[in-house]
Amino acid sequence: MTFGFSKRSQMSYQWLLESAEPRGENMDRTVILTVVGSDRPGLTRAIADAVYAAGGNWLESHLSRLGGKYVGSVLVELPEERLDELEKAACEIDAFGIKVDIIGSAKTDERTGQSLTIEIVGQDRPGIVREVTTVLAGLEVNIEDFATAIEGSAWSGAPLFKGKMKLLVPENLSTDIVCEALEGISGEIMVDFATAAN
Repeated sequence: MTFGFSKRSQMSYQWLLESAEPRGENMDRTVILTVVGSDRPGLTRAIADAVYAAGGNWLESHLSRLGGKYVGSVLVELPEERLDELEKAACEIDAFGIKVDIIGSAKTDERTGQSLTIEIVGQDRPGIVREVTTVLAGLEVNIEDFATAIEGSAWSGAPLFKGKMKLLVPENLSTDIVCEALEGISGEIMVDFATAAN
């Protein structure tokens, strides 16, 4: 499904960009909030309230329902001197049934390489992720993002393993070699690999 913006929405968004006031505080610290808790309405808002109350800016996030729990991570920037406020606000979120930990982020490194997206589909069984990641590690390919799910087959109802990996391939390594290496184990672990648009 593709989502688009109407002309009116695009105009409103442009107005927001143009009318946004410059920040009065120096956003000189970035941290990662890791969250785990019982899933119920209002948890994301509680996290957003805590970030806003500490003068923070919500940058990136991965939040989902996993195993019946609400789990994820949020990248936040905020003034160094207000980190204590965020920590205090995070503790107060515990009352909502969610545990929040704050971890300092690492400096962003300028990684170079070729982007490659791989999709995996096959009958679910133990060891698929281990075999795939062993091949990639042997080629020194970095996994930038990895999402998996188990779905029922439309034909047999048997569980299917589906995965999507965003990879960073070293400049001196052909993406064809990566694909060939994965194809080399496809028969053994009974999965199909396909490249996808980044």
